[in-house]
Amino acid sequence: METGAITQYVDVAQIVLYVFWAFFAGLIYYLVRENHREGYPMDNGRDNGPKITGWPVPDPVSYKMADGRVLLAPDFNRPDGTYSAEPSHPWIGAPLEPVGDPLLAGVGPGGWAQRADHPDMMSTPGELRIVPLREHPDHGVAKQDVDPRGLPVFGKDGAVAGKVADLWVDRSEILFRYLEVALPDTRTVLVPVPFCRIKASGVTVNAVLASQFANVPQLRTPNQVTLLEEEKISAYYGAGLLYATPDIQEPLF
Repeated sequence: METGAITQYVDVAQIVLYVFWAFFAGLIYYLVRENHREGYPMDNGRDNGPKITGWPVPDPVSYKMADGRVLLAPDFNRPDGTYSAEPSHPWIGAPLEPVGDPLLAGVGPGGWAQRADHPDMMSTPGELRIVPLREHPDHGVAKQDVDPRGLPVFGKDGAVAGKVADLWVDRSEILFRYLEVALPDTRTVLVPVPFCRIKASGVTVNAVLASQFANVPQLRTPNQVTLLEEEKISAYYGAGLLYATPDIQEPLF
């Protein structure tokens, strides 16, 4: 027998090849299961319909968070976000058409996930990550940039919705996440910075009309925003990109 041969028909190279095949098959099996921890069990879209469980959805694993909470992944009892819509066709998977106020329906570009209803925290215990500048004056606007505080805020229709009352800074990333807009009725709402066009003459938000600022989801606590509130606020403006006015949904040509 030649060097490396174990028997007349089996040698070391052949065994190594088989071990590699077995390892690679096990790796694929592991990765497919781990890839199904987030977003499962899936909902088929029917009221009280069956949920997709079993292979390849793995058994739940618990993760202890820094604040002491324990999360399961996947969590078969996780709450789902609510929406107000009905299928445009009778078959499963048909597009959902919003019912009522489309900006609050929770479908399409306005869909949101049931994130945790507590604020995003810094690595330092008890420190909020996203805060208004009035609470942390050690942060500020760069001298070469326009400070929008006090400037008028215009909606998609060019009408004035209110004025900028404050900026909310992400202390972890050192950037501004939201503009706080004071409305004429004394309430305030948040606007994600990516939806804003800031100029010295004012701030324009092309996602919604000036009148639609009144329905932006409100904060439960004035000086902090939870992950769930962030999700709903962003979804509201996202929905406005398609549903703010009926003509947006029509063909360009």
